Amino acid sequence: MTQPHYLDDLTVGQRFGSGRRTLGLDAIRSFAAEFDPQPFHLDEAAAQETLFRGLAASGWHTAAVTMRLLVDSEFRPAGGVVGAGLEELRWPRPARPGDELRLEIEVLDVRPSKSRPEQGIVKVRVTTLNQDDEALQVYVANLVVQRRA
Repeated sequence: MTQPHYLDDLTVGQRFGSGRRTLGLDAIRSFAAEFDPQPFHLDEAAAQETLFRGLAASGWHTAAVTMRLLVDSEFRPAGGVVGAGLEELRWPRPARPGDELRLEIEVLDVRPSKSRPEQGIVKVRVTTLNQDDEALQVYVANLVVQRRA
């Protein structure tokens, strides 16, 4: 297992990768049925008549898979992946059945906390890509990361 990255270990420009995970048709439909039951996530024929022109995974499904890939990635913030907020979240293109997702994580800013010296904030851009290196989701998050004792 990769050692945790403390705030003191991180620098602007560092990049990390992740493993891969394939989005299956059944998983897309199951997630949509429970959390985002719209025709373009559930029914291939109905989806053909929408702006997606085919079945698309819910953006929230993409976000959930992204979270799993992030937790399992090379980027291991000390204290876990603890979000302090998102500054940006975009879905430039839909995830489709059979897409193989992976992440690129880039450190954008590192700043110690003035009020809590044991921690700080790391701003990261997390890009979820498919097998063709097309961005499916991009977000910028502020994460709480522990400092070394």
